[in-house]
Amino acid sequence: MKIALGSDHAGFAYKEKVKALLLSLGHEVKDCGTDSEKPVSYPAFVRPAAQAVASGECERGIVFGGSGNGEAMVANKVKGVRCAYVWNTQTAELSRRHNDANVIAIGQRMISEYIALELVQIFLKTPFDGGRHLERVREIE
Repeated sequence: MKIALGSDHAGFAYKEKVKALLLSLGHEVKDCGTDSEKPVSYPAFVRPAAQAVASGECERGIVFGGSGNGEAMVANKVKGVRCAYVWNTQTAELSRRHNDANVIAIGQRMISEYIALELVQIFLKTPFDGGRHLERVREIE
């Protein structure tokens, strides 16, 4: 699977850890930046990751920041993106099962690195349930 990543400085460390995990699992990564902990404006890095998913260049996306909230807001402004802010295993699983999320947002200051890596794996392996949820997803679009 090809996965787009984007982060600001406050999510940089987790982006790098997730990138290493994804590559070790055999995924292809499009890293939209940032490339350090030097302060930057997150829309400049999150929007390109979301656009890569919306265009079909990447199948999924993961965006990172201090809280993850602003990053989710930016990603969701891109038509075709359904970005879920995730903070525990249940939110990660339901984002896929019920909402067919194609992007998730993670807050580096909100959860441990261990949990972040676990949420990424849940996001990647969980299928969309379809059924009664399909109509709602269509309404979102």
